[in-house]
Amino acid sequence: MKELTFRDKVKQGIGDLFYIWREEFRTTFRDQGVLIFFVIVPLVYPLLYAFIYTNETVREVPAVAVDHSRTAASRDYLRRVDATPDIQIVSWCSDMEEARQWMREHKAYGIIYIPSHFNDDIAQGKQTQVSIYCDMSGLLYYKSILLANTAVSLEMNKEIRIRRASNSTGREDEVTGYPIEYKDVAMFNPTNGFAAFLLPAVLILLVQQTLLLGIGLAAGTAREKNRFKDLVPINRHYRGTLRIVLGKGLSYYMVYSIVAVYVLCAVPHFFRLNQIGLPGDLILFLLPYLAACIFFAMTASITIRNRETCMLIFVFTSVPLMFISGISWPGSAVPAFWKYFSWLFPSTFGINGFVRINNMGATLHEVCWEYQALWLQAGVYFITTCVVYRWQILKSRLHLIERHRELKAKREKK
Repeated sequence: MKELTFRDKVKQGIGDLFYIWREEFRTTFRDQGVLIFFVIVPLVYPLLYAFIYTNETVREVPAVAVDHSRTAASRDYLRRVDATPDIQIVSWCSDMEEARQWMREHKAYGIIYIPSHFNDDIAQGKQTQVSIYCDMSGLLYYKSILLANTAVSLEMNKEIRIRRASNSTGREDEVTGYPIEYKDVAMFNPTNGFAAFLLPAVLILLVQQTLLLGIGLAAGTAREKNRFKDLVPINRHYRGTLRIVLGKGLSYYMVYSIVAVYVLCAVPHFFRLNQIGLPGDLILFLLPYLAACIFFAMTASITIRNRETCMLIFVFTSVPLMFISGISWPGSAVPAFWKYFSWLFPSTFGINGFVRINNMGATLHEVCWEYQALWLQAGVYFITTCVVYRWQILKSRLHLIERHRELKAKREKK
């Protein structure tokens, strides 16, 4: 046979690359399982998650009151608490046992207890107290009950100080009520909502996890169809490592470029979540993130032996990855081992960088640590992907050689 020139080899490699890209693209839309993870889940899951938390905050949390003081001051306190948007007092109980029964039956999620000496302490100039008991199975219930009672107690404290000061002007009353004026400003989450806080991190993690599941499922399917259970089929177009890695990666990148725009840009816009980042910075940040996720998933797919394995290996990792990313749990409180361990996953840098750009208005320069880390991960995982696929190519060749030997031995016996 005529020896191929360098130009012919390059031309053949490019042709094989686009052949592999075309075959992988067809597999994505022909395999129902891959189609579910690549299209259906990214399309439906963000909408479902956003609809659940669309109210952002919990309002009118049912609570019960135990008023042992039974005075005008205690009734005024409870009336003010009930008037806040956070709490609705659904019952006035005679004692704590009755109030606990309401909580056991989940008719109420908090108890406001006013002691019998409440009004007497105020009249005598002593410090008094109001006790609150919360159902801690839902931290948002605790937040609403605590904030409402804190706001009412601060307002009543101001009025008591002004009443006792006997000031002659309104300005003196203002200084007496609040010697140091303060203003509560919620940065980057003006509604103090749960969706605006957590949903952006969930969306960026969704991209990585669906890629892991979809690519893992495709790898399991390829092994099941392969006679020797190898990842790389015995085909003349699959003879080079780079053409396989780049062909598959290009296919996944094209699909997820559209998916990422929908998940990370369209969904937050639909639900009017906070989006103050520059589109150009966001697009540039997503380029290495998608590349890192794709090559990470292709490297991890080497462990998948059948279609079901990816569900067992990858699904359970979503919640731990969310915690160790430093978003749902403070990054400063994450132990050093888990912090460094989280750097193995593109989602850690992707979540922190995306939230800072999209929700806090950071520029690409201000997230250079995450941006550079993602490019580094993309390069490292590209190399590991080439290594594992090269190993698979060699295994396929060995199996093919063994098969030829077996056939030759059979012919010689005949």
